[in-house]
Amino acid sequence: MSTASGIDRRRFMQLAGLSGAAVLAGCKQSESGGGDAARTLKIGYVSPKTGPLAGFAEADDFILNGVRTALKDGLAIGGTSYPVDLLVRDSQSDPNRAATVATDLINGDQVDLMLVASTPETTNPVADQCEANGVPCISSVAPWQPWFFGRQGDPEKPFQWTYHFFWGLEDIIAVFTDMWGQVDNNKVVAALWPNDGDGNAWGDKKTGFPPALTKEGYKIVDPGRYQNGTEDFSSQIAKFKAADAEIVTGVPIPPDWTTFWKQASQQGFQPKIASVGKALLFPASVEALGDIGDGMSTEVWWSPAHPFKSSLTGESAGQVAGQYEAATGRQWTQPIGFVHALFEVAAAALKATANVDDKQALANAIKGVDLDTVVGKISWSGGPVPNVAKTPLVGGQWRKSDGERYPFKLVIVSNKDHPEIPKTGSLEPIPYN
Repeated sequence: MSTASGIDRRRFMQLAGLSGAAVLAGCKQSESGGGDAARTLKIGYVSPKTGPLAGFAEADDFILNGVRTALKDGLAIGGTSYPVDLLVRDSQSDPNRAATVATDLINGDQVDLMLVASTPETTNPVADQCEANGVPCISSVAPWQPWFFGRQGDPEKPFQWTYHFFWGLEDIIAVFTDMWGQVDNNKVVAALWPNDGDGNAWGDKKTGFPPALTKEGYKIVDPGRYQNGTEDFSSQIAKFKAADAEIVTGVPIPPDWTTFWKQASQQGFQPKIASVGKALLFPASVEALGDIGDGMSTEVWWSPAHPFKSSLTGESAGQVAGQYEAATGRQWTQPIGFVHALFEVAAAALKATANVDDKQALANAIKGVDLDTVVGKISWSGGPVPNVAKTPLVGGQWRKSDGERYPFKLVIVSNKDHPEIPKTGSLEPIPYN
């Protein structure tokens, strides 16, 4: 390395330390000769590190450390090895903050590529900023309908810069109804849908749960949207009890489900089934309920049992989850796989780019990704709408683990549409003592 490039590297490291950026790789010379150092590629990453959605970003530090290791020698693109600088920002679980940090990354840091994860409240404002400013963006961990239609997406006029991979409402409805069919019940469903991107999409009378459940013979008890952070769910609980609802579903943020379920227990609402999105994804959220967390059910987008491997490291889902538990002492959590996959897709798109200085070329490379990842195959060809790639979804039930390492374990109880992901049990009614 020349003296000049050595100085550049030291200065880069100093600046990265001051800015809090995660340095994935040092500068590398061009492999095609000439001795000039390749420029540093800048990738922005936004997630809810703090606030009520922080459970989604619990494993971020672990994942980023793994990505740093995988990319320590840079990315080989067109015969040149490019160092990569990752700029990490916290949305603080606030849509306005997400938009602000995205704007700063675009205009101030001039990122080449944006990555964003975790609920429409984070993914949508970041994607909107990228679309408005002509910056390629890859997002995940939000059902595709609130991401696409929540941003006024039109299948006839695709987004130019923003691409998303995850499952959709049609998948979670299929998983939930498959689980509900395993327990005898009266088909009366209590709906707990908040006034946010997810809640409004799930409760939509044309494209959400209501038409699909009605078609399957379910009666929905919908008391209307509530505000995130609600501290008293007595009116909702009273309506659910009056209707004799034996199933409760919804998509609350974790703290709100804790509040609701504890109040339901106190007020004698005892449905046979509680299948809840978002709030019951994380072991910590179930543990916060104590004994009354036993028997909760939820969607499962990723687990150690998923039969997939990382394109970055070659490690299986089980190996990645095991490494997380060994490194942190905490139980594996579902976003691990999808945040890791964001960087898999980013690396694949960058390596396939004809010109790293041409943002449209990078956007085209993202669209052309066809990749086996730790969460399964990701391909934007033949998606439900342009800009969306779908990933598999199964269902699971939290059960007390009977003296094992962690208080609860997640048992896969529904894999009807994805038999390649092994089922290890059937849904059981919630046990009440």
